[in-house]
Amino acid sequence: MSENAETPEPYYSRHVFCCVNEREDGHIRGCCKAKGSMGLRDYMKTRAKELKLRTTRINQSLCLDRCELGPTMVIYPEGVWYTYKNEADVDEILQTHLVEGGRVKRLMLQPEFRRPEDLMAGAADD
Repeated sequence: MSENAETPEPYYSRHVFCCVNEREDGHIRGCCKAKGSMGLRDYMKTRAKELKLRTTRINQSLCLDRCELGPTMVIYPEGVWYTYKNEADVDEILQTHLVEGGRVKRLMLQPEFRRPEDLMAGAADD
């Protein structure tokens, strides 16, 4: 392709990367897979299809390096990070973020969050 060629439209408008990384039992940082991320990612894929989110791709990823806060996901191109624990959280993220274009503030991870205690402090700020 020449340098002057126009950039094509993206194939997907959004990519969701769900960490499904696995570490050995007892690892100090834990891992998203042990916290149910694989089943929740599968659920998210199914629900995204039911919601006809055809321009959104739900992917699995290995370590996103926020293990202590997991399971975690990041949605691009926005670069918004979430923690989620159950199918209700997944449904809320799908509806609020991907369908309506809003944010689920109670589940959002801020850049400075490093430990589970940070999630609680962030929730208290709302």
